[in-house]
Amino acid sequence: MKGNSKLVVLFITLVATIGGFLFGFDSGVINGTVDGLKESFNSDSIATGFNVASMLLGCAVGAFFAGALADKFGRKTILIISSIFFTVSAWGSGIADGSLEFIVYRVIGGLAVGAASVVAPAYISEVAPAKYRGTLSSVQQIAIITGLFIAFLSNYLIAGHAGGSVKEFALGFEAWRWMFWIELIPAIFFFFALLFIPESPRFLVAMGKKEKALKILDRLIGDEAANKLRDIDNSLVSDHHRPRFKDIRDKKFGVRPIVWVGIGLAVFQQLVGINVVFYYGSVLWQSAGFNESDALLINVISGGVSILACFIATALVDRIGRKPLLLTGSIGMGLTLGIMAIVFATASVQESGALLLAGKSGVAALIAANLYVFFFNTSWGPVMWIMLGEMFPNQIRGSALAVSGLSQWVANFAITMTFPIMLAGVGLGGAYGFYAICSIVSIFFVFKFVKETKGVELEDMKG
Repeated sequence: MKGNSKLVVLFITLVATIGGFLFGFDSGVINGTVDGLKESFNSDSIATGFNVASMLLGCAVGAFFAGALADKFGRKTILIISSIFFTVSAWGSGIADGSLEFIVYRVIGGLAVGAASVVAPAYISEVAPAKYRGTLSSVQQIAIITGLFIAFLSNYLIAGHAGGSVKEFALGFEAWRWMFWIELIPAIFFFFALLFIPESPRFLVAMGKKEKALKILDRLIGDEAANKLRDIDNSLVSDHHRPRFKDIRDKKFGVRPIVWVGIGLAVFQQLVGINVVFYYGSVLWQSAGFNESDALLINVISGGVSILACFIATALVDRIGRKPLLLTGSIGMGLTLGIMAIVFATASVQESGALLLAGKSGVAALIAANLYVFFFNTSWGPVMWIMLGEMFPNQIRGSALAVSGLSQWVANFAITMTFPIMLAGVGLGGAYGFYAICSIVSIFFVFKFVKETKGVELEDMKG
């Protein structure tokens, strides 16, 4: 691979991962706006939970249809559409005057997030050489976590300057509205940057546009372009029909076993409870006795830990493989979630109903929470998306990603919606106990069903 080709691949990867940044920002920005939504829309806990989780409905729909649409219209086209949706959602969420209007704009954002979550990893996998594919694909998770971190940081700074998320920040608008409008900057930049990257060569081969694919492959890998074109063509079904949804069907199992593995990876990534930290971090820590400012600052710290962990994963994923990272992460998350469950379950309760984490218990919870975030982002955070982008054969990648992505966002929605209910019912201790059990179960799932994909060419993926 020539030096110039490496720069082209790197540029394409960085542009595609802006979608991941927006994915993270859009997911994390809601964290600091919960109090503002409650006061501005006069909503109770259930309505607030739906305001927060409404984006996930769009994510599920976006992820499901994006795979099939990307097979029909192209990876680049779907990413461009998602950039427009990100822009509309960022503006609309900030101008909303009621829950219904807010939910509509958040669902539009969810469509963009869902599409970007499945199409960007697939696109990166399809342009990256096998030797570097894991490393380059993990940049997507770095972008997601960076987006989360920037959202947490901007929320903290805006709320701090205004004196609270419900206070006026600028031009007569409350701070929580500006938290959404900050996203307009990267969303608009994403749209224009996408105009400068090529379509996926594997998509073009599937569409019968081999001359265009060959030109792009020549830019990506140089002298091996013709051989790679032949390998891609041979990896498709014998009658060379265009990819279609029914290609993933299986008479015995409903869908192919490899698709069930993808669904399992997608669902377990959510069942360990990570998005409770992302979406409800400030609420969680306020429930544990911290004030709003300290809770938002803890989110910033967790975001920084996440970015560090993602860089470590990037350095290791093409060296030690995907499966060892998943197993290590599951074990680490099971232990740290267990510690948090015990701390929260045994904490004293104040007259206001908030937990009192005094002395060592507060320190233990904070350390365990950040270790949990660290283990997640060195394993399941990046590796699940890497594997979904690469583990399926070329013919079924779009359709398999659609089903897996839908499963991931449905699980995300379920976890997000049930957390306020669990908080009122079994408390933080019970909620984290459930996530700890799911982490332990995931160990057995990975050990039994997940196959290593490190260094395997996309044309050699089985299933």
